[in-house]
Amino acid sequence: MKVLVIEDDREAAAYLAKGLRESGHVVDVVHDGREGLVAAQTGDYDVLVVDRMLPGLDGLALVRTLRETGNATPVLFLSALGQVDDRVKGLRAGGDDYLVKPYAFSELLARLEALVRRRAQAGDGRETVLRYRDLEMDLLARRVTRAGKVIELQPREFRLLEVLLRHAGQVMTRTMLLEKVWDYRFDPQTNVIDVHISRLRQKIDRGFDVPLIQTIRGAGYSLRAPETAPRNGDV
Repeated sequence: MKVLVIEDDREAAAYLAKGLRESGHVVDVVHDGREGLVAAQTGDYDVLVVDRMLPGLDGLALVRTLRETGNATPVLFLSALGQVDDRVKGLRAGGDDYLVKPYAFSELLARLEALVRRRAQAGDGRETVLRYRDLEMDLLARRVTRAGKVIELQPREFRLLEVLLRHAGQVMTRTMLLEKVWDYRFDPQTNVIDVHISRLRQKIDRGFDVPLIQTIRGAGYSLRAPETAPRNGDV
C-alpha cells in the first residue's frame, strides 16, 4: 500500500509511519490540513489516514472536499473524538472507517488493508495484480515473482517496481520516478534512483536470460524487453 498520513501530532505521525513502513508499506506524512488536501489530490495513494483536528483545514472539511471533487480514495479517520456523534460526522463527511485514539497498531493496519481490499473487490479500475512477461506483482499480498520464483523486495524497491510495471514500455525519467516513489521535494540531483534501480536489477534480472529493466540513455529507465527498447537516437 501507499499511505498518506495527515496528522498534526508529529510524534504520533512518526510512530504510525514507522509501523507502516516496517510492515512493508510506502508512507508519506503531512501535518497540515491544506497541505494534506493537496497531497491527497495530487498523489497516487491507496488509502488515507486523516486526523479530525488539523491546522489549516480540519479533517472533516478535507475529506468532504475530496469527495465533492470526485476523489474516492479510502479514508480512515483517526481521532481522539470518540463519541457516537463524532464517528457519525466522520462517516457522513465521506470517511470509510473511524478509529479512536488510543488504538492498537495491529487493528489499524488490519482496517487499512480491509479498506484497500474492499476497494479492489468493488472493481474501481485499480489493478491488484500487475504483469509483464514472466514478472508478476500481487499488490495486496505484496508478493513479486518472476518465472514463479519469489523475489523479496524492500518497500521502496517494491514501489519503484510497481511504478515501472504500471508504465511498462514507457520511458520514466528520474524526475517522474522521484515524484511517484519519493517525496516530490526530493533533490533531483540525488543518485537515489540509480542506486535503487541497480539493486532492483540485481533482484529482478540477475539469473534470467532476458533483462527487463532498461536504461534509456539521456532519458531515464523503462521496464521492457530488449527487442522493444528504442534504438540510439529514438529517445
